[in-house]
Amino acid sequence: WASLHARHRGYQYWKAFTTGKSLEQGGIPHDKYGMTTHSVRSYVTGIQEKLGLDGGNCVKVQTGGPDGDLGSNEIKQANETTTVVVDGSGVLCDIVGIDCQELRRLADARLMIREFDESKLSPKGFRVLINQNDMSLPDGRTVVSGLAFRNGFTLDPAFKGDFFVPCGGRPATVNESNVGDFVHVTGPDGAKSLRFRYIVEGANLFFTQPARKALEKAGVIIFKDASANKGGVTSSSLEVLAALCLSEEEFGANMTVKDGSPPKFYLEYVTEVQQIIQRNARREFDAIWRENAETNIPRTILTDMLSNKITALSSEIEKSDSLWENISLRHKILHRAIPARLLSLCGFDSVMDRLPEAYARALFASHLASAFVYEHGLSTPEFAFFEFVHNLLG
Repeated sequence: WASLHARHRGYQYWKAFTTGKSLEQGGIPHDKYGMTTHSVRSYVTGIQEKLGLDGGNCVKVQTGGPDGDLGSNEIKQANETTTVVVDGSGVLCDIVGIDCQELRRLADARLMIREFDESKLSPKGFRVLINQNDMSLPDGRTVVSGLAFRNGFTLDPAFKGDFFVPCGGRPATVNESNVGDFVHVTGPDGAKSLRFRYIVEGANLFFTQPARKALEKAGVIIFKDASANKGGVTSSSLEVLAALCLSEEEFGANMTVKDGSPPKFYLEYVTEVQQIIQRNARREFDAIWRENAETNIPRTILTDMLSNKITALSSEIEKSDSLWENISLRHKILHRAIPARLLSLCGFDSVMDRLPEAYARALFASHLASAFVYEHGLSTPEFAFFEFVHNLLG
């Protein structure tokens, strides 16, 4: 309603006033197109590629169920064997692997695990809902309270695997007071092993920073939420960019969905946004992986260090008239920053005429800064930036 109200008030940029708008208003819903999950999955597959893992042979656990944005899209995009899903309705667990077709049915319908067909469970599987009490589990244990069982399941012996991808859950679920119990799981023989070897944070703030440090110290490869789940933010920024670049007539013809049928441009633009999300996520993943290998700085610390360096450099570039007035450099960077479908539809000159200069300068600065930092890292001397620019122009 906010964008429509802005339009009614005559605001010039009403189309860009909000993001995640309805399809009828030219929005790109994150959940429908799995935008955040595209970046999360880039980190999961990045780990697998770096370590030579076959995703199909990996075991994964997730919090956040098939009714949610991240949970449903994680189920639909993943290829690992999922053994545990915890959501608001309870706990679903099958150590031989939860039936993936049944999980996808729930994800497509955005239903909680309470709707899971229990006939699809193996003899070792179980579902415990929060309103169920005095439940017997296949291993002989008795669940006194389904609610308490769900709330504490992150420390249960069955809550383990190769990958953990939190897609929901309470903030600070794992913190400095319980991370010692979370790091390891004790087997039937009394031996301790890592509960998870790899963690990619889809949901925000599931772990506190001290908990992350403890996990990394124990040998867990963990990527922080601020790096892994940028896909939604990227999608929103490119939704705004399209709204700024297109005239009202072009926007209505190419971005608004009428009668449930998206225009050809809309579908192509959404696909390009997904590709940009995946590319950007992989660039940051590679930068963090490289910096960690070279410096041994924890990956969750490197997330903040990279962000701070990109932000600081971007601010300096944005204030630099000499860089902005270098027309060749400006055009080269903005041609890379602006999606090809927008340039194809509108033309570069029209895009530049329509974009507010402050926005264009910010786009130019952030793209140039991130490209430099991702390629050259954190410890590169200042003169290397000018060599980088020179090579771009060369």
